[in-house]
Amino acid sequence: MPGWVRSYRLQALVSDLGCAAASAALAFSARFGELTPYVTPYALLSAALPLLWVGAVALNKAYEPRLIGVGSEEFRRIVRCGLALTAATAICSYLTKTDVARGYVIVALPLTTLLTLLFRYGLRRSLHARRAGGRCMRRVVAVGHRAGVAELVDRFRRERYHGMEIVAACLPDDTPGGVVGGVPVAGGFSDVPLVVSQLGADTVAVLACPEMDGLALRRLAWRLERTHTELVVAPALMEVAGPRTTIRPAAGLPLLHVEHPELTGVRQLVKNVFDRLIAGFLLVTLAPLLAGLAFAVRTSSPGPAFFRQTRVGRDGRLFTIVKFRTMRQDAERLKVELSSDADGLLFKVRKDPRVTPLGALMRRHSLDELPQLVNVLLGDMSLVGPRPPLPEEVARYGDDVRRRLLVRPGLTGLWQVSGRSDLSWEESVRLDLRYVENWSLMLDLQILWKTWSAVARGQGAY
Repeated sequence: MPGWVRSYRLQALVSDLGCAAASAALAFSARFGELTPYVTPYALLSAALPLLWVGAVALNKAYEPRLIGVGSEEFRRIVRCGLALTAATAICSYLTKTDVARGYVIVALPLTTLLTLLFRYGLRRSLHARRAGGRCMRRVVAVGHRAGVAELVDRFRRERYHGMEIVAACLPDDTPGGVVGGVPVAGGFSDVPLVVSQLGADTVAVLACPEMDGLALRRLAWRLERTHTELVVAPALMEVAGPRTTIRPAAGLPLLHVEHPELTGVRQLVKNVFDRLIAGFLLVTLAPLLAGLAFAVRTSSPGPAFFRQTRVGRDGRLFTIVKFRTMRQDAERLKVELSSDADGLLFKVRKDPRVTPLGALMRRHSLDELPQLVNVLLGDMSLVGPRPPLPEEVARYGDDVRRRLLVRPGLTGLWQVSGRSDLSWEESVRLDLRYVENWSLMLDLQILWKTWSAVARGQGAY
């Protein structure tokens, strides 16, 4: 086990003990005067809570190395521990007809769960910061064909917070060596355990390929078992993840069941209501800021305060987007004299001479997009979704890219929290399609949470 994994687990264990101890002390001090007949059992329960909590978290495998640093499963398991212990305590309190445990149902256990989640989130942010600098990474040997390995290398380099660093590749045995995606080819499929041993790797990632069938994977797992090397298998549907995939065993075969994305129905209704409530609340709350920005735009350069443009929404419906004006009045006329810095269909100029000084500041922190809350309130847009495209862009879409139009465009999205204008056209499309395939209200909340950080940094906006 790598040293950084042991360090993370130790920090998580200590923080969990501290959170439980602090919550137990608070519950005990808050109810001490009311529980004179129960002081001794209450004190014993308070002293035991940290050990009970850590034991429950460990039994629920929330200290598993594979959960460290990525995904929401680590947090879900902690929440399940809190719910289970709260329910068990409430039942015991009811059966014994005592008030001793009620303080834990009301105060200690919910507070322990909340504090544990906050401390774990802090640990994860610290881990991601170290991974951005190339530390605390898992050493991975990628197994597959050249194109698949190159794509995997590129993805892991773009999203370093996953903590996967590919140190070597193993291609089919009859494939010539060399380099793939900047990673050396260290051998063939039959050489994987030897390559792992030589390079000190701790993970093997197997991509979908005909040579690595069920029998070959089983044999590889047996050989890696001796060195406790983790084996992960990437399915062919690399953009489909989370709640849409489940393993269904049938006739001894682990079948991967993939559900269709839920783009209509109750969940979509909940999303619509959530979007409009939040948009209405923000419009009322930010009214003074919006008025001040409108006045600043109107007085800092000739032209109106707002910029209106036709965009394409869900199912190809046209609507008018509203933004603060960030360019000169003659921006469209000057556009023909400029060349885009971006590839694909997007027109982006890193140092666009048409952008006003105030407009550059607003773009950097996405303040120019705040009026789009009106579009969200009207139902043309969502808080989270793909980029709202121009009609001329949509006219050049292929069949795959057109799938972006199955959901409403968003005020923010995966593209906003993953690089903004620094993204290539292909990467922007990939992120939008990933959102369409894996949409959920929880994903929306995660993106909204990350948007604040992306907007504050202002990275990738121009």
